[in-house]
Amino acid sequence: MWLSDLKIVLPDRVLEHGAIEIVDGKIASVLEGTAPGDVPSLDGLTLIPGLVDLHGDMLERDVLPRPTARFPTEVGLLELDKRLAGAGITTAFAAISFEWESGDLRSEESAVEMVESINRLNHVTLVDMYVHTRFEVTNPEIAPILQRLLEQDQVQLVSIMDHTPGQGQFRDIDRYLNFMEKWLGAGMDILSDTKDAVLEKMKENIAAAAEKPHNRDVVRKLLEVAQAHNVPVASHDDDTEEKVALHAGMGVTISEFPVSFEAAHAAREHDMAVIMGAPNAFRGQSTSNNLSARDAIAEGLVDILATDYYPAAMLHAAFKLAAEGVLPLHESVRLVSTNPARAVGMADRGSIKTGQCADLVLIHENDDGYPRVRGTIRNGHPIYWDSHLASVSDLTSQFRIEGETGVPSQGRRNSPGGGN
Repeated sequence: MWLSDLKIVLPDRVLEHGAIEIVDGKIASVLEGTAPGDVPSLDGLTLIPGLVDLHGDMLERDVLPRPTARFPTEVGLLELDKRLAGAGITTAFAAISFEWESGDLRSEESAVEMVESINRLNHVTLVDMYVHTRFEVTNPEIAPILQRLLEQDQVQLVSIMDHTPGQGQFRDIDRYLNFMEKWLGAGMDILSDTKDAVLEKMKENIAAAAEKPHNRDVVRKLLEVAQAHNVPVASHDDDTEEKVALHAGMGVTISEFPVSFEAAHAAREHDMAVIMGAPNAFRGQSTSNNLSARDAIAEGLVDILATDYYPAAMLHAAFKLAAEGVLPLHESVRLVSTNPARAVGMADRGSIKTGQCADLVLIHENDDGYPRVRGTIRNGHPIYWDSHLASVSDLTSQFRIEGETGVPSQGRRNSPGGGN
């Protein structure tokens, strides 16, 4: 089937008027002009590759939207799946925390159950779903659990992180306490004694954590297991050149959310792919007052944008960067498609070119500057389709013929292979 009369964002340029042919779930050809034969016109829409998100923190919040309101993981995952498809995301890595206190959401039982659920349900999700485990180095006793999951091929991306205040994301402890005070919420102002007690406890925990040595041998062993299973590894919140060098020496190939220009430059020197948050890029600032993704992009230090905590931000950040002249559109779109796919060794997706999987997003570029997803296609089949596209009857009928009774069970195409 053909999609015709589109503005098409290619890896190296924008084709203002073109068409693509989809055969057996792959892009068979891309041409300039109108498709041959009598095919529906999609004039006015822009076609981009399906977005590839390497770090999304939404699942845990969807499973536990309120402190005492736990929903089944399957409910949270399948509802999140729909939101991702509607945001133009066709490949997603759900980030699961491997750091916990007994009894809360972040527990061994909960983390393992989430990992297993993502792998078990992948064949029915709209989006190609993978597992990204976040290993907190201050909890070395958790390493054997994560190692077992790696050996069972249940994990497709690992990040190593250290959220101890005084370094990394929260280098400024006073700023960290101010952030946490806001996070506790204005509603606690009437319970000032309670809030003060919580903040005092945080200060005690910070002091205790600062005295707790980090067992780098545990981290090295874990990374060896990941690399033996061809699972790429990222570092998180790098803040110094020394820390980046340490991680690069361990075989880390991705630097997630570096918090300083120094760290971002060092990651580039060590040939690490640099990920920043799409919300940061869209807003122009970090929620922790660290490195601005917009400033880092302008200096050529960013390869990838990830959802972080807000799925819609990937698409909106890419188009905003282009609209404001920070990057040409084809380069800003690469930050959310081609580059993340390459960073984890997924050579079959992320670009509109012959032979790639037909993971595509149809966009209406509104006059208000906010792009709107009209349709998302994965493996040549619609996974999100709005009323605008549904009204193009000939187009809808083509998909029905191609996919017969609907979106087939698609499953995982491959697993990440590491490398830049």
